[in-house]
Amino acid sequence: MVLKFKSISDIHYNPMIHPGNENYNWVKTFNLIILFLFLILFNGCITEFIPKIEEKKQLLVVQGLLTDQPGMNTVKLSQSLPLGKEEDAQPLSRCFVSISDDMGSYVILFETIEGTYIPPFDFHGIPGRTYTLNIRFINSDRNLSYQSIPVKMKPVPPIDSLYYEKKLIQASYEYNKGIEACQIYLNTHDPEDNCRYYRWDYSETWALRLPFDIPNQKCWMSDKSKNIFIQNTVAFGEDVIKRLPVTYISNATDRLKTKYSIMVNQYSLNEEEYIYWEKLKAFTEQVGGLYDIIPASIPSNIRCIENPAEKVLGYFSVSSITSKRIFIKDNFAGIIDPYEHCITDSVVGDRYIPGIDTTTWILFYIPASPFSKPSLTILTHNKLCSDCSLRGSTIKPLFWIDDK
Repeated sequence: MVLKFKSISDIHYNPMIHPGNENYNWVKTFNLIILFLFLILFNGCITEFIPKIEEKKQLLVVQGLLTDQPGMNTVKLSQSLPLGKEEDAQPLSRCFVSISDDMGSYVILFETIEGTYIPPFDFHGIPGRTYTLNIRFINSDRNLSYQSIPVKMKPVPPIDSLYYEKKLIQASYEYNKGIEACQIYLNTHDPEDNCRYYRWDYSETWALRLPFDIPNQKCWMSDKSKNIFIQNTVAFGEDVIKRLPVTYISNATDRLKTKYSIMVNQYSLNEEEYIYWEKLKAFTEQVGGLYDIIPASIPSNIRCIENPAEKVLGYFSVSSITSKRIFIKDNFAGIIDPYEHCITDSVVGDRYIPGIDTTTWILFYIPASPFSKPSLTILTHNKLCSDCSLRGSTIKPLFWIDDK
C-alpha cells in the first residue's frame, strides 16, 4: 500500500495510521528523520556575528593618575584590540612619557614593567598647580605625540570618620544564633567649599587563622574595590557627606572571622573628570566590570597633536588624596567557617599513610600517654585546610596591628 500525505501534520490525523497499524512505525521513523535533519540544518546556520564599525582597529588607551602623595603616581599605556578579540590589551613599551606643570617644571617617567611608567618616588603634585601629561612614541610606525588638556589639582578635605554598624540578616531563635553582616560608612566635609566632586576606592585586608596547629596557620588576604564610587555635593547647601555607604560585608565570607581592616582613599575631582567617571560608571554597570574595554563614546582628556580627530581612550586624572584606615575585630553571628569539615580521616599508631603530601595532609598529632592509645594522626584530604598560604600570604602587612 502506498501512503500519501500533504504535510507531517496530516499524518497525525489520518485514521489509517494508529498504534498497531503496520504504517505506524514507518511514519514514526520518518518523523524522527525529518526532525533530526532540521536540527542539523538549524545548528549549521549559527555563525559568529562581528559588526562592521568605522573606527581604527587599535586605539591608544591611557590610565594616568597624579596625586599629591609620593609613590601613588603612575601612567599605564596600552593599545585596544579589534572588536571580537578576547585577549588583554597590548601594553605599549618604549614610549617617552613626561608630566609638566604651569610653573615650567617637568618630570620624566620611567618604564618599570611593560607599558607602566612612574616618576621618581619622591615626586608628587601640589594642590593649586596645573599639570599636563605628554606622550611620544619612540621607534614606532605611528610617530605621533599625545598631550592631555591642562588639569588643575584641587585640594581634598580629610575623611572625618570611617565606621561600621552591624546589620541583622536573620534573628536568633531557639538554638540558632542568628546571622549578622557589616556595613561600613564614611563621613566627610569641606568647610572651604574647594571640593564639590569626590571619588573613592578602598583596599581591604583580613587575617585568617586555621583551627589546627600547623606551620602555615595564620595568613593575610587582600582585595581592592572594583566598582566606580563617586559623589558630588553641588546640589547641597553645604559641602557635607554623611553616612555614605562604602561597602557591605555579608556572612558569606570569612573576612570578619578573625580581624579585618579597610583603608579608604578619598580623591578630589574637577567637574570634567567627574562627568567622565559618571559615564564610565553607567557603562560598566551595564556590561559588568571596571576593567572591561573603555568605550570610544566616552570622551578622553587626551588628544593626538598631529591628528586631533584620532580617538584616545582613558583619562589623565589629577587629584589630591586623603586616606583613613580602621580595624574591625568583633563577633558577628553566622559567619561561615570554611574549615568546618576539614578533618576527613585519622590513623592510630605508626601506620603507613597512603598519599601523604599529595592527596592527604596531616593536620595534627595526638601523642600517646599512659592513659590513652598510641599516637593518633588527624588527616585531611583538602590541602586548603593544612596550608593557609594557598589563600593568602604568610607575611604580615606593615600596617597590621596585633592584638595585645
